[in-house]
Amino acid sequence: MNFLAAAGVRRLCAMRAVLPCLWRGKYFSSGNEPAENNTVTPMLRHLMYKIKSTGPITVAEYMKEVLTNPAKGYYMNRDMLGEEGDFITSPEISQMFGELLGIWFISEWIAAGKNAAFQLVELGPGKGTLLGDILRVFSQLGSLLKNCDISLHLVEVSQKLSEIQALTLTEEKVPLERNAESPVYMKGVTKSGIPVSWYRDLQDVPKEYSFYLAHEFFDVLPVHKFQKTPHGWREVLVDIDPQVSDKLRFVLAPCATPAEAFIQNDETRDHVEVCPEAGVVIQELSQRISLTGGAALIADYGHDGTKTDTFRGFCGHRLHDVLTAPGTADLTADVDFSYLRRMSQGKVASLGPIEQQTFLRNMGIDVRLKILLDKTDDPSLRQQLLQGYNMLMNPMKMGERFNFLALVPHQRLHGRNHQTNARQSKPSPSPVAGFGELAWQ
Repeated sequence: MNFLAAAGVRRLCAMRAVLPCLWRGKYFSSGNEPAENNTVTPMLRHLMYKIKSTGPITVAEYMKEVLTNPAKGYYMNRDMLGEEGDFITSPEISQMFGELLGIWFISEWIAAGKNAAFQLVELGPGKGTLLGDILRVFSQLGSLLKNCDISLHLVEVSQKLSEIQALTLTEEKVPLERNAESPVYMKGVTKSGIPVSWYRDLQDVPKEYSFYLAHEFFDVLPVHKFQKTPHGWREVLVDIDPQVSDKLRFVLAPCATPAEAFIQNDETRDHVEVCPEAGVVIQELSQRISLTGGAALIADYGHDGTKTDTFRGFCGHRLHDVLTAPGTADLTADVDFSYLRRMSQGKVASLGPIEQQTFLRNMGIDVRLKILLDKTDDPSLRQQLLQGYNMLMNPMKMGERFNFLALVPHQRLHGRNHQTNARQSKPSPSPVAGFGELAWQ
């Protein structure tokens, strides 16, 4: 993805003459790590050189460099998922999660009229585990999908993760086609015979009838952080600490910066995080869905415009100071779903956000759990299923922390794709699965 940092950088460079006032700026949620624990990583050296050359950088630019710098970025050359990584996502916890998402896409495909072909597009597919579970559902319902031409399109900037995805989905039974210079940098065929392509940017995915999936994708896009002051909104920047060698700190910009334009005029919070890149992605998805049909399903931890400082790091499944040893930990911020809805600009209808426990229960996770438990007498497998269910559904774990948001064409909610009952004056659209209780027949 192209991150929107250039304008801010140019503006900050222009402030070079007044930067000394920044050195006395206010600290935020970092700086608690002892200096001796602040490992001087290659990324830290890179960032310090950058800051010395151009002045303090935005939190968004900091996130972009730490996570996706081609040479030193956290995501670019490692496998950070699973028990041996820094965090675990829902697909690694239970197969039921991906299976129910597979049902969701089939349900929407049916509700929209069973199009002869569709693209399934995932943004940031992780290890490919989620897609693997979805494809298993597609295979199990093969008789329903037998006349539908399905293709997979994965948007992934990490070469390391794309290789893991390819192994998960294809087992390389058919040799992969690779072309680093092409927008489609890798092609293959899944174990079930479905063509799959890899891209670095959503813009390069063909604009055809598609279903889009973004699971824990938006939370790693760079955010700008702002603090309300007596002088108005001031952006939080990352600077070198003048008191401690090889250490970074947060400071406040002395005047307005470009990203302030994303703050609502009626904003009542005293600290906000805005993500222009998320807005760009939502606008692209909304435009595509409004023109070609389909739907998007977004699942992430976040809030509906209520939280303030959510920027944090994870390393080895523990919270990690965001400015310590950059490049060794994941950086993330809660998704503002109210902002995502606003950025759709009315081109599509949005449903949610609703809590994960509600969405999965509406999709039938309790029924699916019972079926899986009835199929096995293995105590360890039964315990694994129950533990996975608890992690996904428990309000104290993922149940209330994660939320689902759907983007669908306006006509999907008005029934224009459905046949009208002879006794009705208007079409009767089926509810969007997950956002109302699924009717089991």
